[in-house]
Amino acid sequence: MIDYTEKIPNNVDLGRDRVLQRALEHWQPAYLNWWFDMGPTESHAYDVYLRTAMSVEPDGWARFGYVKMPEYRWGIFLQPRDPDRRVNFGSRKDEPAWQEVPGELRSMLRRIIVTQGDTEPASVEQQKMLGLSCPSLYDLRNIFQVNVEEGRHLWAMVYLLHRYFGRDGREEAEALLERRSGDTDNPRILGAFNEPTPDWLAFYMFTFFTDRDGKFQLCSLAESGFDPLARTCRFMLTEEAHHMFVGESGVSRIIQRTCEVMKQNKVDDPSDVRQLGVIDLETIQRYLNFHYSVTLDLYGSDVSSNAAGYYTSGLKGRFEETKLEDDHVLLEALYPVSEVIDGKIRNKMVPALTALNERLRDDYIREIEAGLSRWNRVIERSGLLHRLRLPHKGFHRAIGNFAGLHITPEGEVISKEAWEQNRDRWLPSAPDYAYVQSLMSGRVVELGKFANWIAPPIRGVNRQPLNFKYVRFN
Repeated sequence: MIDYTEKIPNNVDLGRDRVLQRALEHWQPAYLNWWFDMGPTESHAYDVYLRTAMSVEPDGWARFGYVKMPEYRWGIFLQPRDPDRRVNFGSRKDEPAWQEVPGELRSMLRRIIVTQGDTEPASVEQQKMLGLSCPSLYDLRNIFQVNVEEGRHLWAMVYLLHRYFGRDGREEAEALLERRSGDTDNPRILGAFNEPTPDWLAFYMFTFFTDRDGKFQLCSLAESGFDPLARTCRFMLTEEAHHMFVGESGVSRIIQRTCEVMKQNKVDDPSDVRQLGVIDLETIQRYLNFHYSVTLDLYGSDVSSNAAGYYTSGLKGRFEETKLEDDHVLLEALYPVSEVIDGKIRNKMVPALTALNERLRDDYIREIEAGLSRWNRVIERSGLLHRLRLPHKGFHRAIGNFAGLHITPEGEVISKEAWEQNRDRWLPSAPDYAYVQSLMSGRVVELGKFANWIAPPIRGVNRQPLNFKYVRFN
């Protein structure tokens, strides 16, 4: 029998629910089997300097110490309940927030939780091999921290499935461990989580772009009228911030190192730096184009009746719903979406209820633009004229109004033939991937050392020095 206070830190009183207890006793060994099979390669005996959530209190949710990852304490935490909380949007606006699942919303709510839960193990699977090519112990520790927290976020969703959805929930929880990222027969639910993460530049891009989608989805779910889901997501957001930091700072450090080498060697043309063992800015741009565009697809169709249903039912709100100044019902409101008309991209106004995916995508784009500005300041400080840029939101899209169309990064609609001729200018090519991976043919694990293609961070983890032994190999 599981000792819930020792093995699974929680604030949901796990030990008092015998049905839930039996369900988790069955699920936990399957989870550990999945971790040993699909978790970070060759890492199970390492002692890793990790933070572990032990409570929701400020002094309890980030305790640091050495842990073997299979022994990590994957806790279940919800933000403390506000007894006065109400549904803040939709047709049930102003009702008391629900502590149990409304019967008529059961199927929709389960779908939301399963889709969110499926992304968590998928990320771990995508990053499985990267520890073997880490640029430093600091970075190795960071990817392991991301991995165990994605595992904890899976536990958070599985708790909701087990606690509130009975047999259906238990079956869905088991299926979360059966799907595999990129598998032909049983892939992960969302397309971006079936893409490979072949190198560390791709990992940093993924954690900047795709984990930020996770933030916006969690923020929307944190507005849910189903209070246990809202409280779960609010706590998950405290950990998601670290994942985005790893991505933004990782790309920034790669850019910084490239600029340093260009300046030291008086190289003006970004394409000439490959011979110096760093990643050229043009390749970074192509990786950016890819990860940004596939992440935009995660928001779904520009016009969506499902999104309208989630909102009207009170299941999923908008980003920062309670800070918005409108009626929070949206029966009369309009919102602009883009589509191609007569070969040109144009905006048209549609009911705001059906454009909720597009609104969330636009909220996301604004935050991405701010991050891109910070990367460009690194280049600017080096004295180089090159700047990174976001492609048009219609570029390389597979879902929504732009699916199946061929649109340049500048937003011009072109033919399929013209697209194919320019594809390798805009998206990473096989030679790009081969070059980046050639820089990462082995891992750098000497204390305080970093691979040539990335700059050291400004500071270490938890005020530790950069030459701290973040991972002990046993």
